[in-house]
Order: sequence, then structure tokens, then C-alpha cells
Amino acid sequence: MAVDSSADHRGLQSAQSFLLMPTPDSWVDEAVTRLPELLLDHANCELKAASTALGIIYRYPERAGLVNRMSRLAREELRHFEQVRQILQDMQMPFERLSASRYAGKLREALRQGEPQRLLDLLLAAALIEARSCERFAAIAPRLPEPLQNFYQGLLASEARHFQHYLALARTECAISDEDFQARLGQLQRLEAELITAPDAQFRFHSGCPA
Repeated sequence: MAVDSSADHRGLQSAQSFLLMPTPDSWVDEAVTRLPELLLDHANCELKAASTALGIIYRYPERAGLVNRMSRLAREELRHFEQVRQILQDMQMPFERLSASRYAGKLREALRQGEPQRLLDLLLAAALIEARSCERFAAIAPRLPEPLQNFYQGLLASEARHFQHYLALARTECAISDEDFQARLGQLQRLEAELITAPDAQFRFHSGCPA
């Protein structure tokens, strides 16, 4: 697909290479036929992403650099939520809260409780979610009608930036050896790849292959 700038292209490539498996074609084929459900879950995802950033602020208020980054990220996620809600409103579709997907639930279950493991897992899981969002925006955008195609292409840069911020924070905010960092990252990457490629009875923005 065409990307607006070389920086956007590099961000997308970085997100794609971070993930162990690409989105299955069967999910993309399903997504473009279920736009109302896709948009509704997307709105929920943006709201949850803002909540995740705010939750990190509440949990680690003493970490100034982390708090500043999460504050900016939360505002951007809320802006995306507002944009998707406007699209839903223009399509005369009511917004409703959706329960967590299997994808989000299983990643959350994998988070460890003790510190600094908890913070590391939170940041790495968020990096994976943002990278997958970026990769999926790129996968579906060329097959969407306007103005949705342009909207999703416009989100690529921010999702790639969020992924990169979370990954950088995981490296700088957690007192952990590089060996342990890479080992835990690999574990979560493998879990994420399994969730995204396994059959999934529930269609969501981050669901697996349609069952």
C-alpha cells in the first residue's frame, strides 16, 4: 500500500518485523465484510488503549518520564476514540461497550505480578498490541471504501509511534538484563502470534482466524 512518507514506511516495517506472524488473509477477508463490527470494536480498543496508559500512570506515578509519555499517549488514544465514534455516528450506528476479546484477555492473563516483571510485561504487551494494530490497519486499508481507507492509512504513523514508545520504555524503565528482556519478549511474541493465527469464534479487531 502507499504510505505518505518514508518515516511512516519505516514505522510500518518496524511494527511488521516486531511481530512473529502476519495477520492471516482469512481475517482480512472477514473484516472487510463486517465493517460495523470492526468499527465498533475499534472504538472500544481506542478507549481501552487510553485506559491502559492512564492505568500505568496511576500504578507508577513516581516515574516522571513514563508518566509524561503515557499522558501524551492517552490523549492521542482518546482523540482516536472520538474520531471512530464520529464515524459510527455518521453511519447511524450506536456505540456500545464490548467485553474484552480473547486476544486481550490471554495477554492480560500472561502478565506477571511482581516488580519489575509486571511493568516489563505491561509495556511489552502494549507494544505488541500497538504493533498489531499498525499491521492490521495497513492490511485492511487498501480494501476499504473512502473515507475509511484514508482514515486507516492516517492512523499508521501514530500506531507505529506508540509501539516504538512502549518498546523503548520497556528497555529503559525496567531494571533487567538484556538476556532476560529478550527471553520475556520472545515468550510474549509467541503467545501473541498464537492468538492471532488460531481459530477464533469471536470476530474482533484483534481476533484470530475466523472459525
